Amino acid sequence: MCLKYTKDRDVAKLIVHDGLLKVYQKLDRYQASGSLRSWIKRIVFNTLSDYFRKESKYLKLIVFDQKEEMKPNNSLDQLYYDDLVKLLDKLDYLQKEVFILFAVEGYSHKEIGSMLDISESNSKWHLFQARKKLKEMVNRQKLKNHA
Repeated sequence: MCLKYTKDRDVAKLIVHDGLLKVYQKLDRYQASGSLRSWIKRIVFNTLSDYFRKESKYLKLIVFDQKEEMKPNNSLDQLYYDDLVKLLDKLDYLQKEVFILFAVEGYSHKEIGSMLDISESNSKWHLFQARKKLKEMVNRQKLKNHA
C-alpha cells in the first residue's frame, strides 16, 4: 500500500516502520470487534496520510504524478495543474481523502470505508460532496477566467 503511494522504497519502508511502531504502541487499544488485519491496515494508512500531510509536496505528486499526460477535455479546459491542486486543497480532509482514494487510486467504497474507519455509504457521501464542491469551484474559476 505504501509503495503504491510513494513509489520510493525508502520512504515506504519508513512509513511502514512508523506505522508498525504505532501498532505496537496501541496494541492494548485493539478491540476484537473487527479484524486485526483491518485495524493494522488502518493505522498504517493513517501513518501514511500523516506523512503526506507533513510533506504536502508528495501529495501533489501523487494526485497528478503525470502532469504532462493530462489532457483537459471538459469544464477543466481553462485550469492548470496548480489550480487543480489548489482546488483539492480546499476540500474538507475526508472529502479530499475519499476523492483521491476513489478517483485517483481506484479503491472501492468498501475498501475506503475500512481504511478511513467510516461506513461505505459515508464514503459515497464524501465522494459526492467532493465532486459537487469541485464542480462548483471549477465553474467559479471558469467565470473568473471569462470575466
